[in-house]
Amino acid sequence: MAKKTAIIDLGSNGIRMAIYEKTSRYGFYILNEQKVKFRLAQGAYEQDNVLVEKQIKKAYEIIKYFKTQALNFKCNKIFCIGTSALRDAKNKSDLINLLKKDLKLNIKTLSGMEEAYLSGFGAINLLPKLDDKSICLDIGGGSAELCLCENTKVVKTFSLDLGTVRLKDLFKDKFNKLEKYIDNYLEQIPDDFKASILITIGGSLRAISNAIMEKNNYPLSQVHAFSYQVDEESEFIEKIINCKNSELSSLGIKKERHDTIKMGALVFYKIIKKLKIKQIITSGAGVREGIFLKDLFKHHKGFPANFNPSLKSLEDRLIKYKSGSLVSNVTRLFNTLNEIHYVDKKYLKHLTYAAKLIETGLLLSYYSNHKHSAYCVLSGLNFCIKHEDKALIATIIEQHGKKINYENLKLKKLLPDENTISWLNFILAFCNSLNKAKENEICDFSYKNKTLYITKNTNNFIMQEAIKKISKPKSFNVYINNEEI
Repeated sequence: MAKKTAIIDLGSNGIRMAIYEKTSRYGFYILNEQKVKFRLAQGAYEQDNVLVEKQIKKAYEIIKYFKTQALNFKCNKIFCIGTSALRDAKNKSDLINLLKKDLKLNIKTLSGMEEAYLSGFGAINLLPKLDDKSICLDIGGGSAELCLCENTKVVKTFSLDLGTVRLKDLFKDKFNKLEKYIDNYLEQIPDDFKASILITIGGSLRAISNAIMEKNNYPLSQVHAFSYQVDEESEFIEKIINCKNSELSSLGIKKERHDTIKMGALVFYKIIKKLKIKQIITSGAGVREGIFLKDLFKHHKGFPANFNPSLKSLEDRLIKYKSGSLVSNVTRLFNTLNEIHYVDKKYLKHLTYAAKLIETGLLLSYYSNHKHSAYCVLSGLNFCIKHEDKALIATIIEQHGKKINYENLKLKKLLPDENTISWLNFILAFCNSLNKAKENEICDFSYKNKTLYITKNTNNFIMQEAIKKISKPKSFNVYINNEEI
């Protein structure tokens, strides 16, 4: 079982390497990621798809560097893949043989269907679970891949030669001819590719999502799992397509994307309209994650039920002392106070996540550890979870039992109502204080006549003082072992 795996991806617009480290059977995180902007097929689309020798040599040197880096990180496995630019090249064997002979690397050339499948597989397994059908769209430099998904399964795939670099080389800025060319290709999409949700993959589509986040002053910076409604952002996407290149920066598009982003936006926009898409979900995961997960799941069907790989990875790496009693106690107290808190039961999951991760920040420092823990949640709880969910988990950890100043909460745009946050914050801090002595004890709770009764083996002074500092959302008395606090 490989603990560290490197995936080297030779694309049409760059060469990337991602290194994944497993922390347990299914827990993992991205240890390192590097990219060199490099166009293997530069000029080749105009020259009958023949790679020039200069580009082959440069690709070899970049991949050689990445292999050295992978070995420095002590990777047990190294996968090397090539996508559209390599599969289209008539002389691809020149590079393949060079890598095999000199670097002992076997580069696998993915077909369009394989690329579509792996991109979709990586995205659909690492995004929050969807109960309905969705379509994944991966626009790369050489091609655009589509796959139809149901839950975490890829049902059907389709590949189109509509990559941004390809279109840039073939059409320059001749948009009239380009639009007709794209329209003709889109007619080939099978009729059964129908869904209201489009999952977007690839650098161009992430750049568009990042620009939308910037425009809307979105409170989080992570693009993975960011979602938006098509009818709210169609006009902005059209602006990107129709503006001058010199205006792209003002729309939030980074300079490195200026030469191809309009091509990608045009393909994206036309696919949205053709497929009648209503919602966009952005994926930071794609073909590289698809390859990693395929290797991870080779003896299994996928993640166990209700399993989150990022949650497990954070627990494995950052939690020194695991308290099962805290998770049990927050659940018990939530249910006990149900008659007075009026918080939807769906938020119990957020409370248990927070209980599991509340001490991740202790590894950095005891002082302000709740703030460090909140940062760990926002930065490390990346896969299989919505932005709104991790924002709430981080917030109730960071508030640390203080009185909620709802209007000044940093992530307010993503949070539920004040009552929900106040009660979750209280229950988490209260149960964490009960756990001060680290005796890992499960408590008995009951509530009657405006009084919370708690039965536990210990009732020390430090715990009592901590409880007194916690802000209650509603006035009631607290007794521990028949002693009023």
